[in-house]
Amino acid sequence: MKTYLLTCFLSFALVTFAQRDREIIKEIDDLNSSALKHYHNNKIAESFDEFSQAKVLSDSIEDLYGSAVANFNLGNIYGLMQNQESAEACYQAMLKVSKRINDNSLIAKSYLSLGILYKDKKGLDNAISYLERALKHTSINSNELRNEFDKEEIQKVLFRIRMNLAQAYLDSNQFEKSLIPLLRAKNDFNEVDEDFYALGYFNYVYGLYFLKQELYNNAELKLQKAIASLENNNGDKALMLLSNSYRELGKMYSKAGNSNEAYANLLMHNTYRDKYINAERVKQDIITKSKFLIEDYKFNADFADYKRLQQLEMTNEMKRINIIISVILFLLFVSLVTLFVSYISKRKLGNALKVRNKELQVATIQALKSSELKSKFISNVSHELRTPLYGVVGITSLLLNEKKNFSERDTKYLKSLKYSGDYLLNLVNDILQVNKMEAQKIELKNVSVNLESLTQRIVDSFDYRLQETNNKIKVQIDNEIPDYIKCDNVRLSQVLINLIGNSIKFTESGTIDLRIKLLNIEGNNIALRFEVEDNGIGIPKEKFKTIFDNFSQLSNESNINYPGTGLGLSITKNIVQLFKSKIELESEVGKGTKFSFNVDFEIDKENKAVLDLNKTKSIHVNSDKNYKVLIAEDNKINQIVTKNLLLKQNYSYDIVSNGLEAVEMMKTNRFDLVLMDINMPLMNGNEATKAIREFNNEIPIIALTAADIEEVRQDYKVIGYTDIITKPFDNYEFFQTIDTHIQNAKSCEVNLVIAS
Repeated sequence: MKTYLLTCFLSFALVTFAQRDREIIKEIDDLNSSALKHYHNNKIAESFDEFSQAKVLSDSIEDLYGSAVANFNLGNIYGLMQNQESAEACYQAMLKVSKRINDNSLIAKSYLSLGILYKDKKGLDNAISYLERALKHTSINSNELRNEFDKEEIQKVLFRIRMNLAQAYLDSNQFEKSLIPLLRAKNDFNEVDEDFYALGYFNYVYGLYFLKQELYNNAELKLQKAIASLENNNGDKALMLLSNSYRELGKMYSKAGNSNEAYANLLMHNTYRDKYINAERVKQDIITKSKFLIEDYKFNADFADYKRLQQLEMTNEMKRINIIISVILFLLFVSLVTLFVSYISKRKLGNALKVRNKELQVATIQALKSSELKSKFISNVSHELRTPLYGVVGITSLLLNEKKNFSERDTKYLKSLKYSGDYLLNLVNDILQVNKMEAQKIELKNVSVNLESLTQRIVDSFDYRLQETNNKIKVQIDNEIPDYIKCDNVRLSQVLINLIGNSIKFTESGTIDLRIKLLNIEGNNIALRFEVEDNGIGIPKEKFKTIFDNFSQLSNESNINYPGTGLGLSITKNIVQLFKSKIELESEVGKGTKFSFNVDFEIDKENKAVLDLNKTKSIHVNSDKNYKVLIAEDNKINQIVTKNLLLKQNYSYDIVSNGLEAVEMMKTNRFDLVLMDINMPLMNGNEATKAIREFNNEIPIIALTAADIEEVRQDYKVIGYTDIITKPFDNYEFFQTIDTHIQNAKSCEVNLVIAS
């Protein structure tokens, strides 16, 4: 008896639920039918409203087929309103549901819709992928599909897929692939009822195919057929195809020299284009109105959902309150005490955390501001110091190199002035170097270097200091070491200068030995050991660990007796680490100190160095090549320094004081290279370089700047600069840089002449 009653109850429940589902499905069908009528009557908002209701109902009873259809129709509406993101989301939702029910027809339509959407967005690779998958799902299990849909519907879907696929292949210049779907689309079209738009579309795409293949007679025939099929169709798509067909015919006739036919077809193109634009305006008015109505509907729907969720939340809240009240009644006293203690504890902890968080936020903001202020301050100070230093060091070097009959006292004064300028410049560079190392902004270059010339220049730079301290420098370079290696000569020089300068500072009437030893050679690679040894005061053992720290001194009194910033050895250690090595220290108080490190380099067997000092202090440039340089510089002192440097090496030059003048000079004169100051009045160097690059992309343009090179390195190539030189510069590096770029430019010109 009990079993019988239970069976009856379950049967009644199943019948009740089945009846309810059937009623909802009927309501969904009615909503879809009504929505389609509204859609075809351009009542987009009403259509969107009813399709949305149908989707909600389908989801409520887990009607996956109904949900897929609703998403398809909503995607079409979003596509009509040009909301491509929402349209794609709907088609993807449709695809996901269609795969769950394994409905090949719906899967094919999903891929077709996505393919058309991406084809219109010019995402041709994705469009082709989607359309090929649509074709695959339409072709598989075709008998099963014909049981679900009539043959005409299947052929229409196949026709649309193949036509869109053919057009996508054409747009991506895959002409051979486009022919297969075109021919198969023709077979699909023969099996469906007459559709003049479809016939016109087919002939138009076929005509485009022949145009791409330069088969103009066939193209003309197909485009004329397309026009004949479409002329009695007033739809906006037909008008667009008509306009495009006449346009292609006009272009084709124009190429053939048939100007009358070309003119006539272009007139018809303009006529149908105007009709299409007018139709689009009407359509856009409808879409615009519909967007407002749909947004209003969405707002109302969202508000209704919000109210429903709020009501549900209130209901759940009441349930929770009832449970809590029951628990509180059971353990009232214990709960009250626990809650009170917990509340007091949490409030104290919360308040303490709030105060701490505020303090941390303030400290973080202050630290960031301080860091930004420090970087900006260092950059500004370096720029303001380097500009006058360029004049001081440059003019002093010019006077010393003039070899005029200066008295011994005048020569000593000039050397003192140059030493002071170099010392101040090194101080500025040390501060900037520490700042850049902290920010990890240093990258090593790899250029051709003559070690003998490099060490000679370094030793020569200490002439005045050696006289002042009565010291000598001995240089020993193994004879087996090749003449040229590839390395970052600036960083290597900085290491050796810092180590030699440190030895000179702590040595009186002594000898500093600079030794470069060969460790081994393997193929194109060479391992070298650098040693700088002096017989000065030495370093105590307890200072070995801290001597390489920033601002480190031997003692509090050492900064008075041996002035310096305490940055040299710290910078040296970091640069050596960039060379993937480590610096070694050996020292004994009263006997002297030896610094050493090992570095691997690449041998420059092609010997591509542009300049060689030939073991002398002067720079040699080919005197038979008179290169002409444009100097763009607003500072008069800097003009004097730069022009005299160029004159000494047989360069000719012109000088301008701002970017506007530089652009005008480039338009009316021929130069081999431009030296461009960045900060100039009227038009700065960056703007001038961009203007020059609009009509001359070949000439080397070197940026001359007193700012930190890292500030402009990031985007100097985007601006149009060929290279950057920081003022004040090393004369050897200066001429090596400009001569290299001139030679490269000349080489490119020769290659172009030979090629032509």
